[in-house]
Amino acid sequence: LILKKKQKKQNAPLPYNLSSLQIDAAKAFGMAAQQVLDTCQNLYERHKLITYPRSDNRYLPKEHHKEAAQVLAAIKNNQGQEAKKVDGANTSMKSKCWNDKKVEAHHAIIPTSKKLQSASLSQYEKNIYQLVSRHYLAQFYPEYIYNETQVEIEIAKGRFKTKAKQEVQLGFKVLMGKSELDNEEKLPALVKGQQLLCVQGELIEKQTQPPAHFTDATLLAAMTGIARFVKDPEVKKVLKETDGLGTEATRAGIIELLFRRNFLKRQGKQILATESGIALIQVLPEQVSKPDLTAVWESSLGSIAQKELSYQHFMQPLLQQLNEIIGLSKTCDSSVFKSL
Repeated sequence: LILKKKQKKQNAPLPYNLSSLQIDAAKAFGMAAQQVLDTCQNLYERHKLITYPRSDNRYLPKEHHKEAAQVLAAIKNNQGQEAKKVDGANTSMKSKCWNDKKVEAHHAIIPTSKKLQSASLSQYEKNIYQLVSRHYLAQFYPEYIYNETQVEIEIAKGRFKTKAKQEVQLGFKVLMGKSELDNEEKLPALVKGQQLLCVQGELIEKQTQPPAHFTDATLLAAMTGIARFVKDPEVKKVLKETDGLGTEATRAGIIELLFRRNFLKRQGKQILATESGIALIQVLPEQVSKPDLTAVWESSLGSIAQKELSYQHFMQPLLQQLNEIIGLSKTCDSSVFKSL
């Protein structure tokens, strides 16, 4: 018996950028990416309850910390979170989100200090406002702490592992629905080197399952984390430093366009490719159908924005590349395109 015990800590999640908000809203409320963006625009432009929503940043300027008490008062008034949870916040705390060096053109999406005079929000607006409020409020709650016990046991020359967790402090988890510590003993009291008796063993045969179909949440996560779908190590390295396919402002539109053009369809919460979508990918040159190309373009455009690459140095090889792609496309089966 090998026994390892370690106390672990988990910090509160950072405030939202648009993609992370869209992912959580899809999981919690089944909202499509465009629906989340439209709702955010209403909260920002019409109600003035949240900051600029098309942000790709999850950090806040240190100067904003001075407004914490006012923002929390607005959250309480607007029912962004339960009053007792707002009252439990400690505004003297400063999480890692307050970082001037990581704030760029825009900062994270957070509630404003505006107080509503009456309940005038739609259900979707309430849902999004509550998510944004919760993640802001979490910055003023302590970390989640738990003890993890890992056990390794050797049975008939085979090594088996298991883990058990005992919560010490809920911290920000109270905002996520936890109300009390879970200290249920999943393992009996054990001592390192102790001899144990194996009462029963069972071998279960299983088959590898194909990857699950995308949902709104997992598709957005795939677009922002596109590097894991790329095999080229050099491209993968570049993509890990970028925002992935599209931008915070364009991803929802890209997905909706694919639905409008009948390349994608919904089946419950799942997003499936249509026959037209599958046919299109089959006839396109492989270079075009892989995410590498678009992602590299996005990276180059980001470099231009940061003045690390000139427009001419980007366009010259791009035009040459496009001519090659057009040449390859001419060899494709044109009858398939006519059917799309």
